[in-house]
Amino acid sequence: MSLLRQVLLLILLGGIAYGGFTAYERYMGGEAVQGAAGGADGGRRGGREARVEVTRAELHTIRSRIEAVGSTKALQAIDIVPLSSGQVVSISFEPGQEVDAGQVLLRLDDTLEQAAVSEAEARLGQTRVALDRATKLRRSGNTAQSTLDEATVAEEAAAAQLSAARKKLDDRSVTAPFAGMVGMRNVDMGARVDDNTVVTTLDDLSQVLVEFSVPETWFGAVTVGQTVKARAATWPDRVFVGKIESIDSRIATATRAFKIRAILPNADRALPAGMFLYVEIELDERQALLVPEQAVQASAQGSYLFVAEDGRAVMRHVTVGQRENGMVEITSGIAEGDEVISTGLQRLRDGIAIQTGDDRKQPQAGSGENDKAGQDKGAGA
Repeated sequence: MSLLRQVLLLILLGGIAYGGFTAYERYMGGEAVQGAAGGADGGRRGGREARVEVTRAELHTIRSRIEAVGSTKALQAIDIVPLSSGQVVSISFEPGQEVDAGQVLLRLDDTLEQAAVSEAEARLGQTRVALDRATKLRRSGNTAQSTLDEATVAEEAAAAQLSAARKKLDDRSVTAPFAGMVGMRNVDMGARVDDNTVVTTLDDLSQVLVEFSVPETWFGAVTVGQTVKARAATWPDRVFVGKIESIDSRIATATRAFKIRAILPNADRALPAGMFLYVEIELDERQALLVPEQAVQASAQGSYLFVAEDGRAVMRHVTVGQRENGMVEITSGIAEGDEVISTGLQRLRDGIAIQTGDDRKQPQAGSGENDKAGQDKGAGA
């Protein structure tokens, strides 16, 4: 065997021996070392016992609630467009302004329309004079009935033409159909627009709608008129309270959920259209078994926790319900009065020995510490 192979073999054997010695010291000699250490280390670490704290699972009264997320919509919302084409000669609103129903927002050039109205008014006046003359002549028998009929038709046609001319003149003014808040201005003075041009938007934000989806399991638990509470990230310290306005009659097959629409008062316009909201619907009060939220852990098989039984930690798979104020509801897996381990969870495994916070050992009469104290006292005497 060459010298190089001999050296490599010695190195390999030395590594194997060192690894075996280390494993022996760690796994075989640990208990002996702890036992020899006596009260100093053994009392502090409690051997292989894990020190934990437990909390008794108890029944508490909670209020069931449904939580969801949704977005706001204006009570009424439209795009403002002109009813005719023309050049903008006047703009009477600013972005974000509150306007009344019927208020003029924009005017188009109406020179031709005003002339058409004047012409229609003159024609109507002329036909009315002719109708009045034909009526008098007919009464005296100096004209035929057909002449009176023609004068009547001419007067009615002239009145209709005047109404059409006035409507075209009115269409040169863009007005707000309802009270609300106008959005950004999309046109400028002198621009030419038509009936496809969106001048601005108009939203009625005196109240807002919030639409959200709820799992089908709650379909029979919600009703129209039920109270809804909503919160927005923009206003973290504020709760918006409203009522359910409508409930969808269909459940979506893809999501197994149905839609709910609620109305929230918005007198100060704090909620714009499109804002994201956290929504909560409170239901009836009930009794629930609660444990600290930190006691429940998650795994691929579901939620679980540890309970203290006969000085050992026992794993229990549980079903989690509602969460409230740092506590979590357990609907199955444990019973009332079970001692649930709430701290020291990182060292736990199923069946491990535990020592609770109330299990600290107190010195007994005749123990080493008391004997030592007695000897010191005697020596002093």
